[in-house]
Amino acid sequence: MGCSFSGLNALYDAVNGGGDVWINENRFRIVRQLGEGGFAFVFLVKEVVSDSSSPSGGGLAKKLKDPSRLSGDGTYALKKVLIQSSEQLELVREEIRISSLFCHPNLLPLLDHAIIAVKSSEGSVKHEAYLLFPVHLDGTLLDNAQTMKAKKEFFSTLDVLEIFRQLCAGLKHMHSNEPPYAHNDVKPGNVLLTHRKGKSPLAILMDFGSARPARKEIRSRSEALQLQEWASEHCSAPFRAPELWDCPSHADIDERTDIWSLGCTLYAIMYGLSPFEYALGESGGSLQLAIVNAQIKWPAGPSPPYPDALHQFIKWMLQPQAAVRPRIDDIVIHVDKLIAKFSN
Repeated sequence: MGCSFSGLNALYDAVNGGGDVWINENRFRIVRQLGEGGFAFVFLVKEVVSDSSSPSGGGLAKKLKDPSRLSGDGTYALKKVLIQSSEQLELVREEIRISSLFCHPNLLPLLDHAIIAVKSSEGSVKHEAYLLFPVHLDGTLLDNAQTMKAKKEFFSTLDVLEIFRQLCAGLKHMHSNEPPYAHNDVKPGNVLLTHRKGKSPLAILMDFGSARPARKEIRSRSEALQLQEWASEHCSAPFRAPELWDCPSHADIDERTDIWSLGCTLYAIMYGLSPFEYALGESGGSLQLAIVNAQIKWPAGPSPPYPDALHQFIKWMLQPQAAVRPRIDDIVIHVDKLIAKFSN
């Protein structure tokens, strides 16, 4: 069963100036902007509850079937998308539909949404989407990696494995769907971290804008080129699987494209970047060639260094031939063994 939510109407005023936003029957106050990119803006919002005697039991509490999704202090993240075309409108609707398929502790849930029509001063009608999520103020894995790199800090071996294990759990949920779904953009920038005292960070995979049914039969050159073009727009290059860079005219694509990205992300948890980004800085270097040939370079890490078992684990996932790449169930079994080994 998917997480339940609905989208009817949103009424808003002065979103950029700290006003209130209505998503369906629930009201939220803009606290501050958290970020922006492209045509999207993310705000920290706080639910305005009419019943003051029940600060955690307002309108959103009545709507959500899973109370664990509720914020303890009423704050959430609100993503506002300025929709520029009918194609973009369909993509947002598809992201909403796909988000509704999954309910898992390591996948970011969409709590509520609304798409509204807005009339411009010229009389044309455009749309705006409002998507409500739990908020994670400790930032993404990418944010944390950049901060740690500046301080020459590294995650411990056990924290690396615990963070990675949670990503595997979220992906396994997607890959176990019927039909299986691939996330298609697993990378540090799409992993939210929440630091916990005395425990490894909580890791949550977000952004299902590129998620699609994982299995595709490619039976012509035109289909292969079409897949490559789609991947170039939806799958971040340093984390993109070889078969999405150079797809054969006869190929069976499946969810193991995510396993490649997962291997790159494990490397990034350890070293702060993709194993192939070095090629971008080399004179005459080619990111595509480095990826399709799985030319991995191991940078200097912590002292003492990470155990070789982690390097071998990454190499196992970064096999250029998708047919011999492990599946998510294999990855989960192996990471559990490594956690047991390095917990002692």
